[in-house]
Amino acid sequence: MPLRILIVDDEPDVITLFRQRFRREIRDGEYQIDFALSAQEALKALKLKAPAPDMLILSDINMPGKSGLELLAEIKEQWPSLTVFIISAYGDRETERRAFELGAAAFLHKPIDFSDLRLRLQAQYSGGA
Repeated sequence: MPLRILIVDDEPDVITLFRQRFRREIRDGEYQIDFALSAQEALKALKLKAPAPDMLILSDINMPGKSGLELLAEIKEQWPSLTVFIISAYGDRETERRAFELGAAAFLHKPIDFSDLRLRLQAQYSGGA
C-alpha cells in the first residue's frame, strides 16, 4: 500500500516540483501524493476522505487564511495520530519550538532538501520516526 502524502502549500508551483522530485516513487506506487492550496482546503479533504494512519501531511507554515501552525493544531485535535511535517522558509527557533509543541514530527526548511525528505519519508513509511 502506498504512503499517502498530502502537501499543503499556497504556491501552485510546489505541485509541479513535488511531482517531478517524486515521479519514480509515484510511478512505482510507493507514494500517493495529493495537494491542497490552503489549510481550509486540506481540512476539507481530510474530512471528506477519512485519513488513514499511514497518511503524512507536509504543510507550509506561511499561507493566507490559516497558517500551517493553525492547521497543525486542528489536525492534531481531530486526528492525533496523523504525522505532520512543517515546512518554512522563515523558520526561527521560536516557530520551530511551537511547531514541535503542537505535535509536528519534523520541521523542514526551504529550499527543501529532497534527499533528506526522502530519508524521512522512508523512515516514516517503514514505521520509524
